[in-house]
Amino acid sequence: MTMIKRVLLLLLALSLLAVAYLAIKPAPIDPVAWEPSPVPAMTGPLAPNAKLATAELIGQGQVDGPEDIETDAQGRVYAGTHAGTIVRVEAGKITTFADTGGRPLGIDFAPDGALIVADAKRGLLSVAPDGVVTLLTDSADGLRFGFTDDVVVASDGVIYFTDASDKFGFGDHMLDLLEGRAHGRLLRYDPVGKTTTVLAQGLFFANGVALAKDESFVVVNETYRYRVTRYWLRGPKAGTTEPFGAELPGFPDGISQSGRGTFWVAMFTPRNPVGDFLAPRPFLRKMVANLPRFLWPKPEPYGLVIELDEAGQVIRSLHDASGGYVEQVASVHEHGDKLYLGHLSRDRITRVSL
Repeated sequence: MTMIKRVLLLLLALSLLAVAYLAIKPAPIDPVAWEPSPVPAMTGPLAPNAKLATAELIGQGQVDGPEDIETDAQGRVYAGTHAGTIVRVEAGKITTFADTGGRPLGIDFAPDGALIVADAKRGLLSVAPDGVVTLLTDSADGLRFGFTDDVVVASDGVIYFTDASDKFGFGDHMLDLLEGRAHGRLLRYDPVGKTTTVLAQGLFFANGVALAKDESFVVVNETYRYRVTRYWLRGPKAGTTEPFGAELPGFPDGISQSGRGTFWVAMFTPRNPVGDFLAPRPFLRKMVANLPRFLWPKPEPYGLVIELDEAGQVIRSLHDASGGYVEQVASVHEHGDKLYLGHLSRDRITRVSL
């Protein structure tokens, strides 16, 4: 036997041993099979364009992971960072407004001027105008929040927020995807009674949350099912959930009310063919979960935000199909004639003219 054949056989034997190890090693997930829906065609209002390729980059190299963006009455821009700080941008200058000691994700201003924060590690927080941080709630129905994700405040001060996964915490979101089970919750916090109520559970990574303009319903992104779900607050369907529009062409992250009755959806990345292939194959997903994380499937670089009407139908989209300029959009905030885009793992805030 030649040396080349011996090396090839050795490599084959090592590969088989590696596969056997991945197959029998206990996995950190308990996956279930599911069938993904067909990928929507990128045509009509979803047709690719270059409208994000002319965006302005704010604070590039000065902010780390500004996941959600908010503006105050003075037009100052706020964002949370990986370091646990909330930064404020005013006249091009970036300062630290507060430090949550966790990982601030979704943010929204309350009627009294407090900045309400969904902190992935700490829970639901309130930040006073002087930067003092107060914990509002960190559990519901005896179950601690695993991944407090996004928040929206109603005109009466009631807070709606999401717990993306009560099993997998911040940094383990890929394990939630690989498991394929519904660990997410939509919650309500009453600041008067200081009570926390679970509105809906069994959501597939409950991510962005937004209120209708008339506040008759709230919508929540189920990232790992490529869809938006509506929860009715008023009317004959109050207390029930239903699909909001058609399924989306990728993984929705944040969602926000435009102020015009429509909703902006931040698409973190398009649908992944590898992910769709693995969905009905839980045994393979177990093996993937056992791989070193640097070998896990990576999100495709693509910049995309989508505008939905009040029925959940796509009416407009903005793209950077190359992903070379704008990618992995985590949130969209409309202020005046501008869109502010947040990014979970990028070093800038993106501003787009409408």
